[in-house]
Amino acid sequence: MKNKLSPEEFVKLAIGRLRLENYKGIHSIYSGFNEAFKAYFDGANPIEATDELARLGKIVIRPVKGGVMLYLPGEGPEMSRGDMALKKMGLLEKAAVKGA
Repeated sequence: MKNKLSPEEFVKLAIGRLRLENYKGIHSIYSGFNEAFKAYFDGANPIEATDELARLGKIVIRPVKGGVMLYLPGEGPEMSRGDMALKKMGLLEKAAVKGA
């Protein structure tokens, strides 16, 4: 029997295997990720786990309609839609943008 994956390993595997062709991330709900996480980890909360991984820089989370998109670091959008809107409006300085 294989050893159980850690939450980080599970999330990274899910992102790599569940994403659709031409997409870098997965939708937490529509991909089946949340249900799979709960099943694999005996009802554990996928939101808490992914929030912690994002806080540690292990994954990137972007809010979208109906849930969130999960990305591996460096594969997600550099800015949120809100940050992009502020930049277009001239209200976001370059220093405030991550990676700029």
